[in-house]
Amino acid sequence: MGLDFTAIDFETANGFRGSPCAVGLSRVRGGVVVEEASWLMRPPENHDTFDPHNVRIHGIRPDQVAGLPRFGELFPEIGAFIGGDVLAAHNAAFDLGVIRSGLEVSGLPGPAYDYVCTVMLSRRCYSLVSNSLPYAAEEAGVPLVNHHDAAEDARACAGILIDIAARNGAASIAELHLALGLPVSRQAAFDPRRDPLSKATAAALEALAGGRPAGVPLRRPFAAGWPEEGANPEPNAAASPDHPLFGQTVVFTGELAIPRPEAKIRSAELGARPESRVTARTTVLVVGDGFVAADLRSGRLTGKARRVLELHDRGQRIEVLSEGEFLQMVGGHVAAAPA
Repeated sequence: MGLDFTAIDFETANGFRGSPCAVGLSRVRGGVVVEEASWLMRPPENHDTFDPHNVRIHGIRPDQVAGLPRFGELFPEIGAFIGGDVLAAHNAAFDLGVIRSGLEVSGLPGPAYDYVCTVMLSRRCYSLVSNSLPYAAEEAGVPLVNHHDAAEDARACAGILIDIAARNGAASIAELHLALGLPVSRQAAFDPRRDPLSKATAAALEALAGGRPAGVPLRRPFAAGWPEEGANPEPNAAASPDHPLFGQTVVFTGELAIPRPEAKIRSAELGARPESRVTARTTVLVVGDGFVAADLRSGRLTGKARRVLELHDRGQRIEVLSEGEFLQMVGGHVAAAPA
């Protein structure tokens, strides 16, 4: 077998994973992109409110998808393009979660997929202060001009995986994961009519039942002064080692849109160890205050983030995440504030 897989990237209408409004796919055969596909779509019914924050990120407006097939109607075509391929995604927990939640709220079953996460592979094979898609694509020598265009992001993800395989002398996904000592992850088949709903879907349906639009929560008001740190819960030893936060030591800085204690709980549930200050143990710093990865080059950083850059320059394996990247990883969005 050669280096064969399909890279996938979703954009969503709001903070709920089950609100896809665009998808891009790149099919790779023998380490070469041979075919691409992309679609705009309406998110599933009752989950199709567009959050202005998401629109600012990807530029897709409600009028652009009005009248288009919904995700559930379009998924047979998406699934046919993927076929039996291993899926690759940059932060695969998010994109595989989109498939699951999008089908769950559409009342449709989903097939099993083997998948690989290029964020986790980037961590293993590159030494970057941010493993966000633009940084990893740059390291791989892959052009990425229109970040958050689903087709271009899928193509960049494919290029990163091709580059990492080449650096490791791997001729297939199986060889690459064997070389790195990583298992290929698997999302099991499911049917929402008989199987328990995913945590993200259950939370979205609970929000709808409470009379508020799922995925478009109210952000808590800014509070002056130092954010409350809260306790540092122990990591969940039973969490999946496939998750990009598992085994990481995580520190938070800046004003977050969710309370810092809640952020610590979410990370600990996924097997991370939250701490309150940057030390030699720190492997991930989550930065609030509207930070994006590009700020690492502009210098708009908190004191903790500057400390991370210093440690990285000295050789410590440590990376910076924006709050948006963190929330994608933990499978949630900002909790709704009381009306």
